[in-house]
Amino acid sequence: MEPNPVWTEEAYADTVDTLATLRYEVSYKVWGGDWCIDCRSQLPDFAAALDAAGVPDSRIEHFPVEKEDDGSKTGPGVEEYGIERIPTVVVERDGEEVARFVEEEPVPIAVYLARELEDAAASV
Repeated sequence: MEPNPVWTEEAYADTVDTLATLRYEVSYKVWGGDWCIDCRSQLPDFAAALDAAGVPDSRIEHFPVEKEDDGSKTGPGVEEYGIERIPTVVVERDGEEVARFVEEEPVPIAVYLARELEDAAASV
C-alpha cells in the first residue's frame, strides 16, 4: 500500500485534520489484493491521506487477500473480520471496531472514514 505521489493534501484538508487528530487513538486494518482493480485505484490515495495525517506505520496493518476459484476471499483475518469484498478498511479504537469501509462509496476511503469517525465521536 504505497501512497499515491500525486495525491493532493490541500484538496482534503478537513479529512487530513480529522485523521491527524486521531493518529494515535485508532488503528487501521486494511484488506486488499494486487489483483483487485478497486484496491489498485483506491488504496494508494488512502495511503497518501494516512501519510499526510502523520499516522504511524505501527497503526496500519495490511492484510493480503487472495481470490479462490469460487470467488471467495482468503487470507489473514478474512474469516475473523467477515471480509467478503475488498478493499475493506476496519478502524479500531482500543480493540473495538468504530468504522468500516467496504469496497466503494461515493467518496474516497479517507473521506468516508473521517466522516464515520467524526460521527462516532459526536455520538459519545
